[in-house]
Amino acid sequence: MRNRKFLSNSISLALVGGAVVTSLGASFASAEEAVDSVERIQVTGSRIQRTNVVTSSPVMTLSAADIKASGVTRIEDLLNDMPQVFAAQNSTVSNGSSGTATVDLRGLGSQRTLVLVNGRRLPAGSILGSTTADLNTIPANMVERVEVLTGGSSATYGSDAIGGVVNFILKKDFEGFQFDYQYSLYQHDNSDKGVQDITTASGFDAPNGNVTDGNANDFSIMIGTNFSGDKGNITAYATVRDIDAVVQSDRDYSACALTDDGAGGMECGGSSTIPTGRFTDFADFDYTVSGNQFIPRDGLLYNYGPTNYFQRPDNRRTFGVIGNYSLNDNVEIYTELSMMDDRTVAQIAPSGNFFTTSTLGCGNPLLSDQQFDAICGQYGLTKDDTRELYIGRRNIEGGPRQDDLRHTMYRGVLGIRGEINDDWTYDVYGNYGTTAYIQTYRNDMSNARIARSLDVVTDPDTGSAVCQSVLDGSDASCVPWNIFEAGGVTQEALDYLILPLYARGDTESLQLNGFVSGDLTDNGWVLPTATTGLGVVFGIEHREESMTFEPDSGFQSGDGAGQGGATTGLDGSYTVNDLYAELELPLLEDKFLAQDLVLEAAYRYSDYSTDNTTDTYKVGVNWALNDNVRIRTSLQHAVRAPNIGELYASQSLQLFNWDVDPCSTSSPQYSFEECARTGVTNGQYGNIPDSPAGQYNELGGGSQELTPEKSDTISVGVVLTPTFIENFSVTFDFYDITIDDAIDTISSAEVVRLCAKDINPSMCNLIHRSSSNGDLWVGSNANSGYVEATNINTGSFSTRGLDIDSAYNLETSLGDIHFNLVATYLESLEYEAYAGAAPYDCAGQWNRDTCGQPAPKWRHIFTTTWNTPWDLDLTARWRYFGSADELSEADDLTTLDAVNYFDVVGNWQVLGNTKLQFGVNNLFDKAPQIVTDAPSGEGNGNTFPGVYDALGRYVYAGVTVTF
Repeated sequence: MRNRKFLSNSISLALVGGAVVTSLGASFASAEEAVDSVERIQVTGSRIQRTNVVTSSPVMTLSAADIKASGVTRIEDLLNDMPQVFAAQNSTVSNGSSGTATVDLRGLGSQRTLVLVNGRRLPAGSILGSTTADLNTIPANMVERVEVLTGGSSATYGSDAIGGVVNFILKKDFEGFQFDYQYSLYQHDNSDKGVQDITTASGFDAPNGNVTDGNANDFSIMIGTNFSGDKGNITAYATVRDIDAVVQSDRDYSACALTDDGAGGMECGGSSTIPTGRFTDFADFDYTVSGNQFIPRDGLLYNYGPTNYFQRPDNRRTFGVIGNYSLNDNVEIYTELSMMDDRTVAQIAPSGNFFTTSTLGCGNPLLSDQQFDAICGQYGLTKDDTRELYIGRRNIEGGPRQDDLRHTMYRGVLGIRGEINDDWTYDVYGNYGTTAYIQTYRNDMSNARIARSLDVVTDPDTGSAVCQSVLDGSDASCVPWNIFEAGGVTQEALDYLILPLYARGDTESLQLNGFVSGDLTDNGWVLPTATTGLGVVFGIEHREESMTFEPDSGFQSGDGAGQGGATTGLDGSYTVNDLYAELELPLLEDKFLAQDLVLEAAYRYSDYSTDNTTDTYKVGVNWALNDNVRIRTSLQHAVRAPNIGELYASQSLQLFNWDVDPCSTSSPQYSFEECARTGVTNGQYGNIPDSPAGQYNELGGGSQELTPEKSDTISVGVVLTPTFIENFSVTFDFYDITIDDAIDTISSAEVVRLCAKDINPSMCNLIHRSSSNGDLWVGSNANSGYVEATNINTGSFSTRGLDIDSAYNLETSLGDIHFNLVATYLESLEYEAYAGAAPYDCAGQWNRDTCGQPAPKWRHIFTTTWNTPWDLDLTARWRYFGSADELSEADDLTTLDAVNYFDVVGNWQVLGNTKLQFGVNNLFDKAPQIVTDAPSGEGNGNTFPGVYDALGRYVYAGVTVTF
């Protein structure tokens, strides 16, 4: 069935166009170039082609030179430096990684940022975590520029463009051969004595002195040629990127899992699932093993930080062909064919028995006499009895858990475009993409086998210790897991207990789009007050999205001890049919205080197979008073339909991080009345055990009851290009984005707070405490306590602020000096959990539950480039990331200070065809901001590594050879 569907989609694409073509880029006017002396072009946010590229929507541009000067080999690293971008999935995510790279505009979520290549959608990048586009598919050497439009643009591009659009414009019509190579590494001086002392005081090793690691090699080639008398061009590219891992043990600020010490300082925390084992009933005793005896654990914790990856290893290969062929002025055939194969490994601490077993037989022959007496004998139990006992035992003998993630993407575009006549052009294309996903999870343990390997009895025939399941025949392969004696774990036991987990999946996306663009000036559609007439676009689009995810039985059953619950399959799809139109009408031209005044409008109607229809629109005004001042404003109503994961992901138990259940321990943070609303009984209050690992159960997954979320974006801007200051410009753009009926989850910690504090019955209904002791963390089955956190239409998101973009070119006798400032002032970033709830404002804040990563009020990048007369270009860059206070009810709050980073790079044209580059980012090796109990995913290694330069000084050198 899948092969027939692939064949059908391929035939559909083939019918749209023909052979080899070029990228759409920012222009659809290749056929027009033969007859027009001035090229009409198209910019991100509109399909109308004009000679004037200024629109009512602000668009920021990064050039190929900007990418080269940054020295990055990962596109997401470049985008994350932009003040408008918040860190999303990237190379520093280990626990919770999808293996992809995504972009998040305005902090509204990567699922609300639409990624395009030459104006067309990329397919979903992964099955897990995020179904948005994977930036690993973008070949950096082929990027001519990146256009970033922040704010809704659904009327132009359809669903998902709520936070904005990132459009990668690839190079076209390349002739010749180009080879690029870059080598890079990280270097850091471990010199934070304060953190080192904290680590060594806890008995852990702390790195000291200089370290270099994270080596990366990046190769790329590009070759292109014209043919048939320059009627056509074909350009091919290939890239190879290999990046080494960085582990947290090699940085002093990440060598142990830091936590608050309760006195305003820090200490090494960790997990009580320890290598020597924790044996407790959470009431009368708390032991660990020394030799073959139980001794008091005395607060001993496991430092899970050192083995975790700070930077995942990554191996990526890309290949592509781009081309075009003009039959005549009326027909140009174009194509884009690309392939990416990316493999990365996320590594975290070893698996173990995470308190999933709750009983132990007192007659277990692996217990020494002292151990028997410690947990059974002194309580009057005999060897025929069973003892309530929870075990936390880290499987350090089995090695760290490794999540091997591989994505292979294929994408093809076939299309025809050209002139209908002097006033009308057309473009019809098919865009098909598919991503294959393979996951191999290594070194995890089986909960079921753990239970059987601890249910040990004496073989009546041989007198040896043997699994009960061997005697009764239910599992003849069981091997006892001797965790009651130092060095007692055998390789045979590990071979039995370790459970390899496998999963695979596929995403498919098909987009069929056709539109006509007209300039009706010569047809008389011109106002008496203007000389340029009405510009219009009319189009139709059909899109199909599908996804399958097939985890093995180990994943689906939740048997993986380190998975936190079941990983269920997914098989879903939907289609959408769109009609859309745009217009651009000059109202005034060459008038007093109106050099030009243009009205812009767009509308799109979408009909989804999920029984939802949506209407999106845009109205904008672009007003140039004179050569010095331009004012632009727009209102955009955008929508985002639920994606396949949000609709069809099966619901299952999983883990979430939480400092503490406020209704747990002998001294709960909440009163009995507050805890009773969350399901705590009088007998349980004050007796609920807290999770020793800081992880709790939640029920996550999708819902087919979701409806599209809606947003309104208002932007007002002014562009100043004063004639009395030559080569200077500055823009100020105010934005205000509001999303209603947002598709999201309410964090489980927030659910508990809203229930207990806000007395919200709908939130209380989502809390299911265990009937035994009221906990929310023991076990991972239907009888376990948990909080519901499935996808729902929640309340709202909103953000408001000001973007600034200023440029100045100073001409001197020693070459030009270019200055550029890009900055954002974030006035508000609000989250409303449900309609009517008091909103959280995350601007200038961070926290572990609601806001997540820091969202400073002010961010900027100031760049200075000197084009010397000696074929040498020197660039210095100042990156500023403002401070952020912790948004919390606690007393010991953590403020993250503002950070300044300085980068330098030089490009030297040593020969006519050879350019050398050398650069250093984070020149002064600024250490990242430390966050105790950093949340997994966004946080890693006691910081936010996607936000800050977490690995130290980044040094790179490269060469470009062109023929």
